[in-house]
Amino acid sequence: MHVGLKGTMNQLFLKDLANKTRRGLRGRVETGRSGGGKSYGYDVVRRLGDDGEMVTGERTINDREAQIIRKIFREFSEGHSPKAIARKLNEDQVPGPRGRMWRDTAIRGHRARGTGILNNELYIGRMIWNRLRYIKDPSTGKRVSRQNPESEWVITDVPELRIVDDALWAAVKRRQGEIDSSPRVQGIKKSRFWERRRKTHLLTGLLQCGCCGGGFAAVGRDYVACSLARKLHTCEQTKSFKRGVLEAAVLDLLKDRLMQPDAVAEFVTAFTKEANGQRNAQEADRQHVQKDRDTLAEKLNGLYDAVANGLRTDGLLQRLEQMEADLRTLDEVLEAPAPPPVRLHPNLSEHYRSKVRALAETLSDPEVRTAALDIIRGLIERVIVTVDADGQVLLELHGAITAMIEAAQPGVLNDVDHCSVKVVAGGGVGQARTDRQIAISV
Repeated sequence: MHVGLKGTMNQLFLKDLANKTRRGLRGRVETGRSGGGKSYGYDVVRRLGDDGEMVTGERTINDREAQIIRKIFREFSEGHSPKAIARKLNEDQVPGPRGRMWRDTAIRGHRARGTGILNNELYIGRMIWNRLRYIKDPSTGKRVSRQNPESEWVITDVPELRIVDDALWAAVKRRQGEIDSSPRVQGIKKSRFWERRRKTHLLTGLLQCGCCGGGFAAVGRDYVACSLARKLHTCEQTKSFKRGVLEAAVLDLLKDRLMQPDAVAEFVTAFTKEANGQRNAQEADRQHVQKDRDTLAEKLNGLYDAVANGLRTDGLLQRLEQMEADLRTLDEVLEAPAPPPVRLHPNLSEHYRSKVRALAETLSDPEVRTAALDIIRGLIERVIVTVDADGQVLLELHGAITAMIEAAQPGVLNDVDHCSVKVVAGGGVGQARTDRQIAISV
């Protein structure tokens, strides 16, 4: 009852605290001060108030960043695209928001939600608070934003923070309206593509550029390419790759390269020796606990005999209670089953290959594709894609060998730390593969 009541009271306290915090932020915004965060183009004011406390929520215009904002508005109104503007700013080495490189999405934003440089009404001296609320998606656990009704917005005029004049703002809004009313955009909106669940691909989020270390993004329907090369033009590896060809090559590496018999045999020997060595150390600790338990039980029996012979003191009773508690603790430790030795199958590589081959074949079955994708993706840590000087495409596949062992022999590594065991293999795409050394680190 106490735990249940305490949990209820804590929940009510947190809810009440959230309401009080929002009420305080609303009052701050209504007086023309910021409710949190810092938009590009402004600096936080750090000063002490008359009461000696730090003043919060005050902002001042950053003149250098304000010039960049006016330039972005002016170039967009003249017909330049957000992508072209971002590329020009990066070429001029102008630091973007948070000191990062400029992206077209930071400029374009979302018009209805008021995000992005071109939609921030603070630049015309109009502060809007409570436009969005943030909740957690229960299916993914991620934080997502939802737009509040316009009646719940808190709007305050702050003319001292104006950066863009009304004429330039109106020109930008006019061009955004022309883009929204174009047949192409209207067709995209009518299709409501965001309501259709996108198909999950084998290598989504796992591809890495070997030139710059950046991730890969979809370009077109069936192709992927380095996102930094395509969006920011900061990488020289501009070649696009057909998704199906990369997936086939990676599956080939998973089946035939990562678990070669000679490398697996070497790994099994080293891993079994190390794992069983840990088991032997645990067994030695268990024997020490058993010895301590036997010694303690013998002492207790002596004290029981003393009590039976008429010895009665307060110190003796306290000592008995403490020793009996220690004995119960040692018994609980000994009741836990001893760890079994690790026995890896001698033909582990063939078991693994057959499992991966069967999983690869199920990728064409829509009913079990999702489950098979999850298992195969769990075997892959990352895939590095590199184009050499001769134009040949090379893949370097990094995988967790413990996940592969679990796929071949489930349950054998339940008590083993998987973090330090990895395997690496390489090969070409669309060419005859050459033998390469597989590095296994335990």
